[in-house]
Amino acid sequence: MKSVKVPTVSDPSRSANWHAMETVQALERLETDLAHGLTEQEAARRLERHGPNRLAPKKGKPVWLLFLSQFNQPLVYILLAAGAVTAALQEWVDSAVIFGVVAVNAVMGFLQETNALKAIDALARNLSVDATVIRSGTKRTVSATELVPGDIVALHSGDKVPADVRLMRARELQIDESALTGESVPVEKRTAALPADTVLADRANMAYSTTLVTYGSGLALVVETGDRTEIGRINQMIATARVLETPLTQKISHFSKRLMWVILGFAAVTFLVGWQRGESALDMFMASVALAVGAIPEGLPAALTITLAIGVSRMAKRNAIIRKLPAVETLGSTTVICSDKTGTLTQNQMTVVAVYADGEHFEVTGSGYAPAGEFRQAGTVIDPRGHGALMECLRAGLLCNDARLIEGVEGWSVEGDPTEGALLVSARKAGLHELHAGESHPRLDTLPFESQHQFMATLHHDRAENARYVYLKGSAESILKRCDAAFDRHMGVMPLDATAIHAEVEAMAAQGLRVLAFARGDRCVGEDRVVHPTLQGGLVFLGLQGMIDPPRPEAVEAIAACQRAGIRVKMITGDHPGTASAIARQLGLVREGRLHRLFGVTLRGRVLTGAELQGLDEEAYRRVVEHCDIYARVAPEQKLDLVRALQARGNVVAMTGDGVNDAPALRQADIGVAMGRAGTEVAKEAAAMVLTDDNFATIEAAVEEGRGVFDNLMKFITWTLPTNVGEGLVITVAVFGGVALPILPVQILWINMSTAVLLGLMLAFEANEPGIMHRRPRDPRQPILTRTLLFRIFVVGLLLLVGAFGLFEWALGRGDSLETARTTAVAVFVFGEMFYLFNCRSLEYSMFHVGVFSNPRLLVGVLAMAALQLLFTYWPPMNRAFASAPIGAVAWVLVLAVSLAIHAVVGIEKWMGRRWANP
Repeated sequence: MKSVKVPTVSDPSRSANWHAMETVQALERLETDLAHGLTEQEAARRLERHGPNRLAPKKGKPVWLLFLSQFNQPLVYILLAAGAVTAALQEWVDSAVIFGVVAVNAVMGFLQETNALKAIDALARNLSVDATVIRSGTKRTVSATELVPGDIVALHSGDKVPADVRLMRARELQIDESALTGESVPVEKRTAALPADTVLADRANMAYSTTLVTYGSGLALVVETGDRTEIGRINQMIATARVLETPLTQKISHFSKRLMWVILGFAAVTFLVGWQRGESALDMFMASVALAVGAIPEGLPAALTITLAIGVSRMAKRNAIIRKLPAVETLGSTTVICSDKTGTLTQNQMTVVAVYADGEHFEVTGSGYAPAGEFRQAGTVIDPRGHGALMECLRAGLLCNDARLIEGVEGWSVEGDPTEGALLVSARKAGLHELHAGESHPRLDTLPFESQHQFMATLHHDRAENARYVYLKGSAESILKRCDAAFDRHMGVMPLDATAIHAEVEAMAAQGLRVLAFARGDRCVGEDRVVHPTLQGGLVFLGLQGMIDPPRPEAVEAIAACQRAGIRVKMITGDHPGTASAIARQLGLVREGRLHRLFGVTLRGRVLTGAELQGLDEEAYRRVVEHCDIYARVAPEQKLDLVRALQARGNVVAMTGDGVNDAPALRQADIGVAMGRAGTEVAKEAAAMVLTDDNFATIEAAVEEGRGVFDNLMKFITWTLPTNVGEGLVITVAVFGGVALPILPVQILWINMSTAVLLGLMLAFEANEPGIMHRRPRDPRQPILTRTLLFRIFVVGLLLLVGAFGLFEWALGRGDSLETARTTAVAVFVFGEMFYLFNCRSLEYSMFHVGVFSNPRLLVGVLAMAALQLLFTYWPPMNRAFASAPIGAVAWVLVLAVSLAIHAVVGIEKWMGRRWANP
């Protein structure tokens, strides 16, 4: 057999529309035979030419370069400089702490960088399966890696599809494609050619690598392998999706660059001014070093890491596992949440919610597979046992059924088709049980569902009536054409109103319900088998059951909370548009108001499909996705494009997903959120956060924690920077004034490191402030420090300068030693920060608003810092190490007075700010 050229990824012919070809045409194109397949020799040649059927590993940066790149950050430069300075001053403990912080941050960043490689490895593991292939007319089992284009493979229930294949034959074949397309129920497969523009989720004649055969069997032609498969394309998208910096890391980077240049500038000016005044170059160098050490916020990286780690711990208690530490804060910045539907916003458990029998409508309460609920009619609870047609419709769903309802430790589940499971639950809610029904109506024969007939039938012996009945379930069109009568509530036979039933089917479908019809055949006396010729007519119509995967009640509340917080929630699903619209309406995603029309597309309250998105140019696309909140029949690459388009509009995007198809978008998003229970390993590896309960409400809780984390980081920054400003100003004023330095470099290090650990880090344990989810999201373009906070930092820094310098000169003026005067200045900084700390527990309100004793760790830290400062002042070993000396009672009174003044001034400034904001 002649070898053929199969398109590669870079080849324009890669876009061959296999789904649009007739089966004979596809076989001819790949020069193979359905009955005999390829010869072993030809398969070997093609394998050599196209390579094994696995994902090619992607080349990336060497491990050593990945690690070194973590040090290429302005804040790290400052820390390295601080470490070098402290080492030069022979302060080995402080130097080790600083270098340790740098090393920890580098390791964490390195681990984040390697997550994409793990995601690709997980994809490769997904392809490691065996396949049944026909070669030289003989069936044999081979590793899926040995498959080549042109191979003929057999598919059976339970098999994982080993490559992208064009179906040649299909017998009741159903495939679960949820991981690839997001379709919530298994897809029924056919072999007929389809239009060329058919979207991925609707290609019923194709099966794709890594999807799962749930029912039936088939024979298929391998058309694409390895990187040329749909899963290979997703692999490439994962590799090319850009890992974005989080809003916090972006702001810290920008802030660090400015801080670095400000520190270097002031240090240089200080050195030059002192040198020009006649001071020695060595003295001025040490003064410049003191200024630089004072201005560097050594505790910031540690505070950042610890605050994020505390946020991770809090989120874990609320069922959210953080895999990438900066993702904690990113949640607080989120402006848009793009959520999958099935299992996240919904329960992923089909539920019968409506029944139609004898021309009457019945509502079924309860959700999921737990058989708890009621039947209602016009809002009134009824006993279904008093309605014969209703009970017989439910009994038909119970008997014509191959699923099993199981109660386990974690609740109720279904073994088998989810749709059939829903029918078991609705029957149990009416008091019917499959075990009892099996005894009273034993099954004699089954006619399996076939796509060309669109129904399933079972023959049963009714022991009570000593009669035999055949029960059917299937599509309304298929069932109705076989019926000529219907039952009333007393099981009397009446004429069939097909028009009214069709109208009811359309009404249910418009609500997003999946509708099944039921019928019974009574002319079965003496029959032991059920066959198609006996089911062509003469059946009695029983009713309709409408089911849906219902929204989670907590998801409805969570979406409302997100909307109050100014966060847009967008639902993106591979499911049917009608189902998406119905669920969105129940979730509150369809908002009332004026319709928006952009580029001929009505957006408010409307479902936008993947096919419609394809027809828009780039500018139109970005504007449309900003306004539309519901998307259906969306392909994997379109999810990625949606995230990129929203980011291009300045949004901070959180993306949820569970399937392989979601992985590229999860990695591209500012924060990817994977499902822990139903999620694939690929999705989990690509995500920054994993939900252990697969619940959208957990995302809302995580957003709240994220906002709290950012608040606490801002509290620390607002608390620590005045000290750095004050220390820098003290050194600058001393040099410009030609006087002795009020504080030494080693004393500055003592202040910065001890207070950061015992005081500042206690802010990381602050609880979330009331009303945190009623705020609008932070503007991603807003700098890390607002004008209000900058003003506060400057005021407190100035007060520390005046207090420290003033008491330093006062001590010298009364004859105290230089060591005693410096110790007094150090005490001003330590206790000034201590009193200011209480005002930083909330950036807007007083400490009484958040509760004086609501953070006991902070009180412990204050007491520990006070005790440590007393040791610094009075313990001889520390006096020798830090050039400190004991101070008297009067000095302590003045230190406390300055500290109290700082607290009062900031309290008044916050009170005035609230008055101006809310006049």
